[in-house]
Amino acid sequence: MGLLTFSLNITLDGCVDHQEGIADDETHAFFTHLMDGAGAMLWGRVTYEMMEQYWPALARGDVAAPPSMREWAVKLEIKPKYVVSSTRTDFPWTNSHHIASDLRTAVQKLKDATPAGVLLGSGKLATELDRLDLIDEYKFLVHPRIAGHGPTLYQNGLPDTRRLELLSAQPLGNGAIATHYRRTRG
Repeated sequence: MGLLTFSLNITLDGCVDHQEGIADDETHAFFTHLMDGAGAMLWGRVTYEMMEQYWPALARGDVAAPPSMREWAVKLEIKPKYVVSSTRTDFPWTNSHHIASDLRTAVQKLKDATPAGVLLGSGKLATELDRLDLIDEYKFLVHPRIAGHGPTLYQNGLPDTRRLELLSAQPLGNGAIATHYRRTRG
């Protein structure tokens, strides 16, 4: 069974707006490395739609971008992508798969079928999966910014506190800190 790892950019005040992080070569290399180690990506519909508007065109070479972004786009193109949605059923982006059945069962089956693990990159979906006790690890890139607005991590709350064990924390040259936590249970 693979692990479900929640990974996201976050500011010091908890903002997860994708426009608030530092989007440089180092950040893209960090997420490319995470994706390389995972067997699949898992997103909610909103994140999928945001991603499909840009990354496939970049992977095809239709959009000019630095090499680090192009590397991410090309690798993302071939990576299996699973999308949770109750409102959309057609996901034409290469290697995209729809998850519409019981969320707990479907995500557990995905974890069981993906020994290299699943990388979750949607904040709202993470809240639901954390409520279902399915997230095993958290890899956040904490940016040296205070956004002063939302959306924020877990803004809809959780039923109880999650206890985490710090596995690593590494500063990047751009001032961000890559953190890796494992959920402690019991």
